[in-house]
Amino acid sequence: MMREVRPAFRSSISAMKSRPTVLIADLFGTEFFPIADEFQMLKYVYIASNAWFLAMFLYSPILDKEVEGEYEDQKEPFIIPGCRSLRPHEVFDAMLDRNNQQYHELIRTGIEIPLSDGILFGATTLAALRDESLLGQVAKVPIYTVGPLRRSIGSTSSTSQLFEWLDKQPNESVIYVSFGSGGSLSHEQIIELAWGLELSQHKFIWVVRPPATKGADAAFFTVGSGENDVSEYLPEGFLSRTHKLGIVVPMWAPQVDILSHDSVGGFLSHCGWNSTIESVTSAVPMIAWPLYAEQRMNATLLNEEFGVAVRSKVLPTKEVVGREEIETVVRKIMEDNQEGNEIRARVKQLKCDAEKALSEGGSSNNQLSQVAKHCEIHMQRMKPHAALLSSPGLGHLIPVLELGKRLVTHHNFQVTVLVIASHTSPAESQVIESAMSPSSSTSSNSHHQISPA
Repeated sequence: MMREVRPAFRSSISAMKSRPTVLIADLFGTEFFPIADEFQMLKYVYIASNAWFLAMFLYSPILDKEVEGEYEDQKEPFIIPGCRSLRPHEVFDAMLDRNNQQYHELIRTGIEIPLSDGILFGATTLAALRDESLLGQVAKVPIYTVGPLRRSIGSTSSTSQLFEWLDKQPNESVIYVSFGSGGSLSHEQIIELAWGLELSQHKFIWVVRPPATKGADAAFFTVGSGENDVSEYLPEGFLSRTHKLGIVVPMWAPQVDILSHDSVGGFLSHCGWNSTIESVTSAVPMIAWPLYAEQRMNATLLNEEFGVAVRSKVLPTKEVVGREEIETVVRKIMEDNQEGNEIRARVKQLKCDAEKALSEGGSSNNQLSQVAKHCEIHMQRMKPHAALLSSPGLGHLIPVLELGKRLVTHHNFQVTVLVIASHTSPAESQVIESAMSPSSSTSSNSHHQISPA
């Protein structure tokens, strides 16, 4: 997909009166590096995920040579120098079939990332990534910790009834249930989840999509493309029985606004990194329900390393999680018990740490200032002009836009956002328009649509 738009990308850059001096591409944009070199642009990779994920990506070309057979069939964890080992069931989807083109693209990307001028990173980094005796030998380039970046709270006028309902609920009494911009469940799992929420008797807001017919990420490129009658795939009588207990929202809801509300005290999430950041920076504990991509790794970190999430005993992509277990995990994080109280305390501390990192003089703010200085030196003190390139999908687009806002408002960048026209969903278009609106911090900047050849 990204390879197809390279000619259009080159044409767009060539046609600009004020050409970008810096390319900042997401994980799948390394194929554009030769074009950046042609136009004498600095080139950075922006990884909006965790350090473990980055370490795994950079180390994947070495694992490709060392591991025989399929990763998922191995008996022992994979050793990654200087960081947590990776258990076979935690590998991300692209590693599940070594004959698949996606796997070969992953290995290629792992080789190409160190060809950049630096890696911009959306979370706390690992010391091992900067240690030449450990992962520094494969990273090779400077790594800048610039996050966690999350969307700001928006207007809630289109969902005023939902927030009127939230305003009436006690503090931390509502659990929010959503599986990101593209996550889908089987019909059987939707039924069990509905019963689990009802049995828990806790207030809820549930974003419901049609059952998956292809895979857990079936809705990733089509989110926001239409409404649906949720009663068709919920248990008979569920909506009438729970009309005072919760709200069912078809397809999409303003997630940051919901998580930021004082009434919300839990988040049942697919563990996409954007959702993870939005939950942690709102100090909301999580129920980890990983579905695809690197979400199994994220779930492990949230549950075992950070201690801000609980999870089911079975992996949701392997087995249906039963209603009784769903009721149990909801009660764990929503009720006054030792485990729930400890989780709430830890996630509140993480929120404070994130705010400190992004504040004036904080570690992330200082790291992005270093990037800005490097760009100014490269252009002999001219104002840096960054071309931000995002892969299709809201999960990729949102962090790129948030980075763009930060560069404009705090580091005096000019920003041009490049999006792939043929894969831009209605929801993505809305997010872009909001970011570029006159009231936005990036309104003086621009975005271009590039189409596959």
